[in-house]
Amino acid sequence: MGRMLITAGIILVIIGLIVMFGERLPLRLGRLPGDIEVRGKNSVFYFPLMTCVLLSVVLSVVMWLLRKF
Repeated sequence: MGRMLITAGIILVIIGLIVMFGERLPLRLGRLPGDIEVRGKNSVFYFPLMTCVLLSVVLSVVMWLLRKF
């Protein structure tokens, strides 16, 4: 239980640093190539497709690593 809490804390710190310094990164989450944006006359539809895929892959690897240990 203690190991899992330490791992979760480290992951939260890393996510916090990414959010805090995210604007300085060359690729911004939510504005990746492949994200869908449709602009109409009076509206905008935005779906971050590649951001969702990237987050899914990263979370899948993290969960796989946590199951290994």
